[in-house]
Amino acid sequence: MGALKILPGNIANMIAAGEVVQRPASVVKELVENSMDAGATSVEVVVTDAGRTLIQVIDDGCGMSPSDAVLCFERHATSKIASESDLGAILTYGFRGEALPSIASVSDVTLRTRREGDEVATQVKIGSYNHVETSSVSGPVGTSISVRNLFYNTPARRKFLKSDNVELRHIVEEFSRIALTRPDVAFTLRSNGKDLYILKKAKSLKFRAQDLLGPGVVSELVDIESQTSMLRLSGFLGRPDAARKSQTNQYFFVNGRYFRSSYLHKAVLKAYEDFVPDGSAPAYFLYIDIDPSSVDVNVHPAKTEIKFEDEPMVFQIIYAAVKETLGRNSFGSGIDFDAEGAVDLPVFGRNFDQYHPVSSPEINFDPSYNPFEQSGPAPEIPKFPKIADADYGSYKPVTEKKQDYSVLFDGGAPATRVLSIHGKYILTPVKSGVMAVNVRRAWERVLYDRFLAIFAQGGRAMQSTVFPEHVEVGAEARMLLEENEGLLRSLGFEITPFGRDTVQVSGVPEGFSVEGGKVEAMVYDLLLVLREETGGVKEVLDSALAEKFARLGAASAKVITTDSEAQALVDSLLGCENAEYTASGRKIISIISSDELEKRF
Repeated sequence: MGALKILPGNIANMIAAGEVVQRPASVVKELVENSMDAGATSVEVVVTDAGRTLIQVIDDGCGMSPSDAVLCFERHATSKIASESDLGAILTYGFRGEALPSIASVSDVTLRTRREGDEVATQVKIGSYNHVETSSVSGPVGTSISVRNLFYNTPARRKFLKSDNVELRHIVEEFSRIALTRPDVAFTLRSNGKDLYILKKAKSLKFRAQDLLGPGVVSELVDIESQTSMLRLSGFLGRPDAARKSQTNQYFFVNGRYFRSSYLHKAVLKAYEDFVPDGSAPAYFLYIDIDPSSVDVNVHPAKTEIKFEDEPMVFQIIYAAVKETLGRNSFGSGIDFDAEGAVDLPVFGRNFDQYHPVSSPEINFDPSYNPFEQSGPAPEIPKFPKIADADYGSYKPVTEKKQDYSVLFDGGAPATRVLSIHGKYILTPVKSGVMAVNVRRAWERVLYDRFLAIFAQGGRAMQSTVFPEHVEVGAEARMLLEENEGLLRSLGFEITPFGRDTVQVSGVPEGFSVEGGKVEAMVYDLLLVLREETGGVKEVLDSALAEKFARLGAASAKVITTDSEAQALVDSLLGCENAEYTASGRKIISIISSDELEKRF
C-alpha cells in the first residue's frame, strides 16, 4: 500500500480555514462581503470578546432557499462561477465558496435565512464534527449568521490570537474597508453591547468617510478624478501639509473591493515627493474602476492582493493623476499661467510711463562721517561665566560607569552660552577651545537614559500638567492608545479616551513640549511607535522602546531660549552614561579647537 492518502473533508476544511480565517476579523470580512453580494441595504455586526465568543452578522439581503442554506456549507459551493471564463469577469466579493465551510470547521455556526415570498425562515446549525441540524423558524427577510467559540477545536490557533483590543482593532479595520466602498448601505458595529459605529446611508463616499473617520480627516482631503481609456480613477487625496509619519487612512479599491499594493503606493508617494517631507506619508482614498477581465483578484487567499494585466500603465496613470490634482489645488511650488481659470495679469502699454512716471530716489549722505572713528568708550568683550562645583542634575544614569567629562573644563564644570541658530546648538568654552552641543540629540540622549531607568526600576516619569487637549485620531487609533494606556502612563503620558475617535491629553513627560500643535504631533508620533512591533528579550525590548520614545521626546522637546535652560540640559547630558553619542550612534558633541578657530581669522 502506498504512503499517500486523501485527507478527510473535516481536516481539509481546517487547513483551508487557516488561509481564509486567520482571526476574528477574517470572519467579519467574509460574512459582511456575503451580505453585500446578497444585495443588503442594511448590515449589523455584533461581536463579543472581540469575536472569540460571538460574531453575528445580520442583513436584509435576498436570503437563501432551504436547500441553498444547507449546501452553502459544502466546499466550493458557489453561484458566482460556472465556467473558466467566469473567472475573468468577477464583480462580486466572494466567488470561491470557501468562506462558510472554513468558518464552520473551526466554530459553532447558526444560519437563519428567509427569501421574500417564503412563509418561514430556514435555520441550519453546524457544531461539533460538522453535525447538521435543519429546522423551520420564524424570521425576517435576509440572513443572520452567528459564529460562536471561534477556534474551539484548534486551541493552538486560538492561543495565537492577540488581546481583545488588538483583535477588535482588526475588526474595525475590516469593517471600515467595506463601509468605505458602499455609502448606499447602512452599517452598524456593536462590541460587548456597546455601539462603536452607527452609519446611516450616505449621500456620497465623502459623507461616508466623514461619518466613519470624522470631519477632521475629511477637511484635509481634496477630490481626485481622472478618466482614461483603460480605467477611471476617483476618490480623495490628503493635503500635503496634513501628511504624517504614521501611514494611516491609505486605501486602494478596485471595482469596489479593497486591496493592498506596495507598488501602486509608491506611485502615490512619488507624486507627493516634492510636497511632503521625507518620512511623512499622505492620506489617500483611491477608487479604480476597470474592466474586470484586466484584473485578477484570485491571487491571494484573502483576496487582498490582486494583479493587473498592465500594472506599469496603472502606475503611470495614478502617478500622473495625483500629480495633476496636487498642482491644480495649488500645492506646487510654481504657478501654471496657462492653466484654465488662472488669474489674468494686467498688460501695460508702451505709454505706461507717461501716466506713472518713474523717479529716482533722493540720496542724502554725510561726507565727513568716519566709520572707524570711535565716539565713545570701547565696548566690553563679554566673558563666559564659570560655574564652580556644578550640580550635574538630579538625573541618575542607568549605570554608574560613565565617562568623566569634567576634565574638559577649567574648574571641572561647564559654562554655557546659547548660540541662537534656531535654538539648535549650545556653545560652551573648554580647555582646548569650544564645545558645540546638538540640542535635539542631547535631549534624545537624556531622555533615552531616563526611560531606560524607568523601565529598569518600574518607576514613573514626572509629568508636566497641561490644559487638557483633545486630538482626533480615529476609532482604531483610539483603541491602540487605550490598549497601551498602562505603558504610556508609566512613562508620564496622561492620554485617555474621549468619545469614539478622540483622546484627551492631560499630561506629558518632563522635557516634552506642551504647546498645542506639538501635543497633536506627539500623539501621531506615539501611534507610529506603538504600531511598530518589537520582539526579543526584555532588555532588548526596553532599549528599543526607550530609543523610540527618546526620539519622539527630542522632536517635541522644549526650545532652549535662556542660558539657564542651556546649562540645565548640558548638566543632564554630561550626567549620562555616554554623552557623546545617541543610542543610535549619532554624534552629540563636537570640540572646535583653538587652532581651528585661529585659522578662521
